[in-house]
Amino acid sequence: MKVLMVSKALVQGAYHAKLREMAALGVQLTVIVPPHWGTQKLEVPNADSYTIKVIPCVLSGHNHFHFYWSSVGVIDADIVHLDEEPWSLVTYQFMTACVKQRKPALFFTWQNIYKTYPPPFDYFQRFALQHADAAIAGNAEARNVLETRHFAKPIAVIPQFGVDPDIFNKRDVLDLKTRLGLLDKFVIGYAGRLVKEKGISDLIRALASLPRDFVLVMVGDGPFKWDAERLAQQLGIAGRIRWIPAISSFSVPDYMNLFDVLVLPSRTTSRWKEQFGRVLIEAMSCETVVVGSSSGEIPEVVGDAGLIFSEGDVPELVRILSRLQASSRLRTDLRKKGRARVIEMFTHRRIAQETLKLYRKVLAVPQESRSKDWDDAQVGLTRC
Repeated sequence: MKVLMVSKALVQGAYHAKLREMAALGVQLTVIVPPHWGTQKLEVPNADSYTIKVIPCVLSGHNHFHFYWSSVGVIDADIVHLDEEPWSLVTYQFMTACVKQRKPALFFTWQNIYKTYPPPFDYFQRFALQHADAAIAGNAEARNVLETRHFAKPIAVIPQFGVDPDIFNKRDVLDLKTRLGLLDKFVIGYAGRLVKEKGISDLIRALASLPRDFVLVMVGDGPFKWDAERLAQQLGIAGRIRWIPAISSFSVPDYMNLFDVLVLPSRTTSRWKEQFGRVLIEAMSCETVVVGSSSGEIPEVVGDAGLIFSEGDVPELVRILSRLQASSRLRTDLRKKGRARVIEMFTHRRIAQETLKLYRKVLAVPQESRSKDWDDAQVGLTRC
């Protein structure tokens, strides 16, 4: 089976483990990636078991507005996997080529809130929903949104990426802990974008209510950093926070092992709620305790392998963190459950297997059954 995958997310090297697993399952895989996504440079420029095509990307770093500079050309694949939302310009770029060349295609979506989009993105989405042969939803709510939009083709609920348990595992990071001055401290960790909706203010306020042997390590960058630093200054806890700029995906396991507990305190807004929380499974795989808010998909990802607090409830978060520090037995129990849950549900191998099942389901449909859709699409293309 030949597969063409288009994915900006694959600029990060840690995600390529899924591709190696797919290749091991017999998929002849070609991946189109940009040379960088925003400031994130491509970490894996070539591979042995699959082919990487690096193509310049216009508007790199701008979700849904970006597209590839060169034309799609002849698609030498049995199926095209668009690792992009259905309303994205890049999805439309490749979906139109698939229609013209009569190639089955599927897209990926995280979107767990029903939204309307302005032109031309509403047209891009309608085109994708009409002509895609299947979809991958990153969570159950995203599947429900697709069904509400009357998408009647197969939908598989599969996270975009999992973790490699051989890389994300428990390890000694004494040198890193010493360098950051964290010996004899209870380390609360956060990793990800520094944006308001991630609940960073709640996490900083919680730290202010905890004893001085609690410290917070914030890994990542974003527009909310200045506000977060100012809040920490106002609360008199600036010295108890370590700010770590965005790091290579290969360094993430070290920081996950640095934390005694990782907290994802996301807050739902009218336009966004947590769609998965990849850092949760990365921490769980490293046997780091996880605590998450009740926003979106977090409780479903964590299950019984971590603790959940009501989003925005800072006193409840303080109580949970205090309880964790006081009980080594609870921490040990959650660490074991977290690792086991990842092995069962969230490895790259599991995700590769589920993705291959969907490919086979699509390709099992006789080509003549898709002919009418393709012919109708050709008419639509001549009109746009």
